[in-house]
Amino acid sequence: MSKNAKVAAGGVAAGLILLIWLPWWAALLIVLGVPAAAYLTLDPAQRRRLRHVTRKEVGR
Repeated sequence: MSKNAKVAAGGVAAGLILLIWLPWWAALLIVLGVPAAAYLTLDPAQRRRLRHVTRKEVGR
């Protein structure tokens, strides 16, 4: 199993645990808020590089 697959499986497991422990709206807020907060902590140059890589991979 690749490293990305392990991270994805861990994220799914964490999401399911959050849905069991918290109300659905709180779990949704955490699931959407953490990646948004991580994106906002990047420099403008890092954000630009991330958008470029994403666009390039979509064309594959």
